[in-house]
This record gives sequence, structure tokens and C-alpha cells, in this order.
Amino acid sequence: MNFRFAFAVLALLLGSAQAADKPPTSQQQRFGACSKEASSKSLAGDARKAFMSDCASGKTAVAAAPRTPQERMTACNKDAAAKQLSGQPRKDFMSSCLKAG
Repeated sequence: MNFRFAFAVLALLLGSAQAADKPPTSQQQRFGACSKEASSKSLAGDARKAFMSDCASGKTAVAAAPRTPQERMTACNKDAAAKQLSGQPRKDFMSSCLKAG
């Protein structure tokens, strides 16, 4: 019986460690950004619930703000190509664009 208990504990520990290594999904990122925005606006109670509902469903600009690093890279590459940048100006632009994301 002790062996089964130890195995169960080990399985739980390994499972939780693997879950912690996964990056947040876009929905989790959006919800986090919405929560930060609601806190910065000092919203509470029903006003916070209403804001979070609208924000999480994409009805506010905050929900669109968080992007994955791949999405930022794609957007910055498109902008650099549209501006026909190359060499050092492109490197400088890409650096500032990715930091701003």
C-alpha cells in the first residue's frame, strides 16, 4: 500500500512540474492582460465582472494587445519589409519593434 501511495505522489509531482513548464495560452495571456487593465482602472464588483467579460470576449482593445513572440516577429518583419529596410537600419528597427511588443 505504501508503494501505491508513493507512486501516486510521484505521479502528481511530475504532472504538476510538466504543467508549470508550458507557456500560457493566448486565452490565458488575454485574461491576464484584461485583469491587469481592470486592476489599473480600480474596477471592483459588477463593474469588474462586466469589464472582464467584455475584455475576455475581445470587445475591448486590451484583449487584442497580448501577442506571442512569433506573432510579434511576424508583424515586425512585415513592417520592416513594407518600409524596405535592410542592414543595420532593419536590425535597429526589429530590435525596437520586438521590445515594444
